[in-house]
Formats: sequence, structure tokens, C-alpha cells
Amino acid sequence: MSITYTTVVPLRPLDEITVPAEFDGHDGANRADPMRLQIQATTDADAIRCFLSEYDRSPGTYRIYQRECERLLLWSLVDCGKPLSSLNRQDFEGYLNFLADPQPSALWCGAKVNRTSEKWRPFVGPLSESAVLTAMAAINSLMTYLVDAGYLQGNPLGLIRQRRRKMSGEVTGPLRAVAQTEEMVKVERFLDQQMWDAVTSAIEAMPRDAERGRDEYERARFIAAVLYMLAPRAGELESHRMNSFREERGLWWWHVVGKGGKKAKVPVADDMLQALIRYRKHLGLTAVPRRDDNTPLLVSVKDGSPITARRLNQILKQIFSAAAELLPPEAEHKKEKLRAASAHWGRHTGITAKLDSGINERFVQKDARHTDARTTQRYIHEEEERWHDEAQKQRLPWNGKK
Repeated sequence: MSITYTTVVPLRPLDEITVPAEFDGHDGANRADPMRLQIQATTDADAIRCFLSEYDRSPGTYRIYQRECERLLLWSLVDCGKPLSSLNRQDFEGYLNFLADPQPSALWCGAKVNRTSEKWRPFVGPLSESAVLTAMAAINSLMTYLVDAGYLQGNPLGLIRQRRRKMSGEVTGPLRAVAQTEEMVKVERFLDQQMWDAVTSAIEAMPRDAERGRDEYERARFIAAVLYMLAPRAGELESHRMNSFREERGLWWWHVVGKGGKKAKVPVADDMLQALIRYRKHLGLTAVPRRDDNTPLLVSVKDGSPITARRLNQILKQIFSAAAELLPPEAEHKKEKLRAASAHWGRHTGITAKLDSGINERFVQKDARHTDARTTQRYIHEEEERWHDEAQKQRLPWNGKK
């Protein structure tokens, strides 16, 4: 028998939420002096929309922030019974635990559907460790913005040290977030050489008998080359056009607008340039783009429109799944990693490959567009690999069959 839940507002996406006046945040406990207000917002929902508008040119970031903002807003109204602008430090601690296990799941969780569907829910299920970290970062960006905009007096989440949240079962209770320092945590969401070889083999095994198959094969080759050689974010491949590749004094560069609208350029190595030429010739374009070439970087095989970051992830999921089947039985752990991999793993793989190839760490930091060198250093595994190799010298003596 299904249970009917009565809530302050129905669980609907941000653009459909109508909040009663007593919960809309116009007089929230954490509201700043109206004389300080730098944005046109009198309610929490309005303030969130102002924040999101800052990212309307970064589709991938916009989607992540929109998702986390509406989750927090709905939770504050439904679970806390207070406006978002009245949340305090203890509330946010509770919210982080809630992300680890959204309850009641019948209310908060549901299968992925279109945002316009009545079956839409904010969650599919409990968030993974990395998803909790993403949520924390997004929410902190929101709260910091609202303080800077003179909408809130302070950021309660800032009182909780930015930490790596790790899921851990407790004997006396349900899953909850347990703090662990995040400094210098190594990046493990990348594909090693064996896994990458399986990916390229899976692409080479794609059927090419029909025109559509050839289109999908050539696009997959180009996607793999871009991820490995340029280490982009998925949203950047959605928003950029062919003219982002430019020649300057005989050298080719990829000009990219990344997170926060930051402009940068990444050198295009010869192998990447050849991959670009091959893909463009398949599309019937000139070998290299002119400055007025607005062709999408990745095109739909149906109508030539730009594919979305979500579609890119779906394409890669299919490739990674096929690649997992090509690994030998003794690599079962790598098969599991491949099946769990997403588009962002491609960026991590590209950055790791640059370092492993011997490119100077300072230049890899520039390629990856990391503000802090310590972020780049998280991709360096050389010392730990040597350490692990040394451990192989020790064998397990065993009488009889192992």
C-alpha cells in the first residue's frame, strides 16, 4: 500500500516551486540588512535563480548547481519546515547526513525521469562519497554568493570545515557522513593503460557497415582523442565549437572557457591535430577550422546538432561497458571500475596520462587549468606505484594448493 505524504510544498523542480509566504525567506533568520542587497531578490527562490544565472553559459555547471540548490531548498522546506535563509550550522550537518540516506525514500527518491514528469524526485537514492563532495561544493558556492550579494548575513556551511565525506556503517545507527581530511587525496577515477587499451579496442570493434555506424565510430574516436589529449570537462565539449581550435604562429591551441567563465588555452599536440582533421574530413568539413566555423565539437548523428553533456556520458557509458567485457577474468576489479566510469573519468585519465608521459608538472597544471598546484599533484601516482612494486617482492608461503 502506498503512503501519501503531506508537505509544505510538493516535491517539484525549482522552476515549478511555489512557496507559501511564511516559508519563502523574505524574513529569514539569516537575512542580511536589505540596504546591503546587491541582487534583485526578496525570496530564497529568487536568490537561487540569481545565483544560477551566473552560470548560464556553462551548461554542465549550471545543471549541477541547479540540482543541488533545489535539493537543499526542498529539504529546508519539507524536512526542516523553515526557509533556506533560516538554516543554521546544525541544520547543514543534518543535511549532509540526509544526503547519505534520504529518508523516507518513498518520498524523496525515484527513477530518473524527465523534470516535467509527475514522477520526478530530487534523488535516485543515497549519494556516493564523491556525490556528497559535489553537493557540498555546490551548496558552499551558493551560500558564499548569497553572503557576497548581501542576501544572507553569513554562511553556516562555512562553519563546517570543508572535508572529505566518507560513508561508513555504524553499529548503532544508519549510514552517516564521517569526516576525513581531503588534503592530498589521490585521484583514482581514471583509466590505467590496460583499461584504456580496452576502450580503444571497444571503439575499433564498433560496427561500420552502415553510414550511421561509421558516423558513431568516427565520433567515438574523436571523443576518445579529445578526452585523452586535452582533458576537458564534459560541459565544455557541449558548449564549444570547432573555431575554439585556433592556429597561432604555426602552433595549434584549443581555446576554452571553463569553470566560472575562466578563459584559457591548451596546446594541441600533433596526434590531437590529426584526430581533429580526421573527424572534420568525415563530417565533410575543411581539414582545419576557420575563425567563423561554428560547427559543434561533437555532433548528433541524427541531425548534426551539438550533443549534450548527458548524451556524451551515455555514449561513453556504452563504450566503457563494452570495454569491460574485453578485459581478462583476472581483471574483474578493473571491469567494475570501467562499468562505473563516466565522462569525467576521461578528464582524470587525460591529466594522469600527461603526467605519466613525462610532461613537466607545471605545464600539466596549465593544461588542466588547476589554480592550485596541489590539485595537479593529486594525479601523481609514481611514488606509490614504486612502493607497491616493492611490496610484490614479498610472497605468501603456503603448503598445498593456494
